Amino acid sequence: VQLQASGGGLVQAGGSLRISCVASGRTLTNYLMGWFRQAPGKEREFVAAVTWATGSATYYTDSVKGRFTISRDIAKNTVYLQMNSLKPEDTAVYYCAADQFYSGRYFAADEYEYWGQGTLVTVSG
Repeated sequence: VQLQASGGGLVQAGGSLRISCVASGRTLTNYLMGWFRQAPGKEREFVAAVTWATGSATYYTDSVKGRFTISRDIAKNTVYLQMNSLKPEDTAVYYCAADQFYSGRYFAADEYEYWGQGTLVTVSG
């Protein structure tokens, strides 16, 4: 599976941005798709995840609940992260990831086998 993230950029605090991750090389049936982020000088952290199957489940870290929405378009093999009410502390490189053998640990980076290259989101205050 190859993952290509895009859509990052510079946005003012309070603004919105949608980033995308296109998967290729394999259909994502039964995969878990996640977004992580890494701010300068900080550890990579979980942001959101969605299961690929019909009736998908979504998961969020507390700091983005109510502001971010993860979704997937099965026909386009794409997962999105809609980010609203952005804050300067959301500034980071955002990475998409895919997990073929989901064990329930959606928040753990080592759960995921495949990673995209990252897209930079900068929120100015």
